Amino acid sequence: MSARFVPLVVLAVACVAPRPTRTREPAPPPLPNVVIVLVDDMGWGDVGYQGATGYATPNIDRLAKQGRRFTDFYVAQPVCSASRAALLTGCYANRIGIHGALGPGSELGIAAGEVTLAELCKSRGYATAIFGKWHLGHRPEFLPTRHGFDEFYGIPYSNDMWPGHPESPKAWGDLPTLEGEKVVGYNTDQRRFTGDFTRRAVSFIERNAAEGRTFFLYLAHAMPHVPLHASERFAGQTERGPYGDVIEELDASVGAVVRALEESGVADNTLLVVTSDNGPWLSYGNHAGSAGPLREGKGTTFEGGVRVPCVVSWPGHIEPDSVTTQPVMTIDLFPTIAELIGAKLPPHPIDGKSIAPLLLGEPHRFEPHEAYYFWYHRGDLQAVRSGRWKLHFPHYYRSMEGRKQGRDGIPGSYDYGRETGLELYDLAIDAAESNDVSAQFPDVVARLAALAFAKRAELGDTLTKVPGVSVRAAGWVDG
Repeated sequence: MSARFVPLVVLAVACVAPRPTRTREPAPPPLPNVVIVLVDDMGWGDVGYQGATGYATPNIDRLAKQGRRFTDFYVAQPVCSASRAALLTGCYANRIGIHGALGPGSELGIAAGEVTLAELCKSRGYATAIFGKWHLGHRPEFLPTRHGFDEFYGIPYSNDMWPGHPESPKAWGDLPTLEGEKVVGYNTDQRRFTGDFTRRAVSFIERNAAEGRTFFLYLAHAMPHVPLHASERFAGQTERGPYGDVIEELDASVGAVVRALEESGVADNTLLVVTSDNGPWLSYGNHAGSAGPLREGKGTTFEGGVRVPCVVSWPGHIEPDSVTTQPVMTIDLFPTIAELIGAKLPPHPIDGKSIAPLLLGEPHRFEPHEAYYFWYHRGDLQAVRSGRWKLHFPHYYRSMEGRKQGRDGIPGSYDYGRETGLELYDLAIDAAESNDVSAQFPDVVARLAALAFAKRAELGDTLTKVPGVSVRAAGWVDG
């Protein structure tokens, strides 16, 4: 080869030499599905892994083994509507103007400007559904389909809120069942409720998994709220009577949901939460659940009213058979899910904080809040918990202690004249709140009282007649 051709050969080789390859960025992990199973009035002691007897909860117990159980999991208020409002918005219910349990005559509901978990998930492209009990307003403006849910089948308020129940005002009218915003039946046979809601949930999982669409499912069971109704398959099957029958059917519902996730191939990519909206309705005696060792029940801010069972499962992400004893509240689920799915939090203030480190990291090295606060009635700040300590402020409360228990669906009569003073309890050794230690720990009382003083200024307190500067109005419809 002539020397004069060498540069051309070199140039040609250089032109065809392979370019350095770029490292491809790894694909982001898929967004997790989210399933929340909320049962109604199930107490802390009503699951097998926390000592229930007379019936079995194998599916919930299995989830507790597969995931994480929270021993000190709280609802924001010990009553239906307020509890659900906090769960779905990440806010203390009094911040958003929701109090107590909204009845069929109520003109109030969740405001249009509030952001629900469904809307949070929809912002990331999720399919969304609720099957069961809504209880955040029954007017069209307040229904789930106006607040981020693609699908709704269920009842707008509690299953006792119609004249067929002995304690319901006759003026309340019939109990409707809705599909979307359309009434599809009245006074539906409540023996079908748990099964119907479960079948809808399973179908929703199967459809969306088959389409490859990420989903948020809120399965809000009406039971074991009275009146108790189990389907024919479960009725009369437990030593505990109707209450045990209902709990076993609810447990079977959890099993059906888990099975649907597994058979659809999405179980490993689904965050599943099973919990209750408040403690047991103790006046119903043998038709009520148990708070276990905790004091009082539904309708009080003692532990039995606001501390509920909770298990969370996410295979491959949450350590199996793990336990968290640190206090956590339903308000924390909203920001936690936002973090896990990469959703932006709403522009308005919320009260919850992400507990993702408790779920996924080192659970004993993270405390999301300095304190949790417990309101009841129309905005009474009745108690505050910080770490192991819980301080009650003077207030009246109801109790069944020393009273004749209800039986077979007819309630007993509460003593509404009970009163607590300024009392401090060390929950680490006294979960029953039986030994007031305020005199021994005045510094703790002073610290928790100071926290409460600041929170009153923000969110109000009708006990001390402080209005609060950061509350938002509920939705309201005239007539």
